[in-house]
Amino acid sequence: MSFLKKHLIYLQYFSFCIATIATLMSLYFSEIAHFVPCALCWYQRIFMYPLPFIFLTGFLKKKTDAIYYALPLAFSGFLIAVYHNLLYYKIIPEVISPCTLTAPCTTQQLLLFGFFTIPLGSLLSFAAIIIAIVFYIVLNKKNEKVKGKSVKK
Repeated sequence: MSFLKKHLIYLQYFSFCIATIATLMSLYFSEIAHFVPCALCWYQRIFMYPLPFIFLTGFLKKKTDAIYYALPLAFSGFLIAVYHNLLYYKIIPEVISPCTLTAPCTTQQLLLFGFFTIPLGSLLSFAAIIIAIVFYIVLNKKNEKVKGKSVKK
């Protein structure tokens, strides 16, 4: 087993950990801290919550194709998170948001280190998962090319 192939699994573990932490933090904020999630938060949860199970199933079944199921979910959640952050930071007007008065999309419920918010955390989580999956796909293809060349010799 090549060095690259042996270490590709860490990108899957990284994606699994990010998705699991994001899911657990989301549940903590709503169920324990009693933050009311806005409509966009719910849509992002729809795309984040299945990811730990997809990655875990891939590990248990030793299937690397699980990342191909995770990528569209992560990308869809990322797009919603971008839109949510644009609303949150008032780059686009809140008039066009799907949020309600009881759970507005721009309410600051958490601010860490003077800049880190829940919408930003969601955006960064989806971005990290997408980057890890893309790196996995690219490196895996390179590994297959190198493996194919060594077999032909």
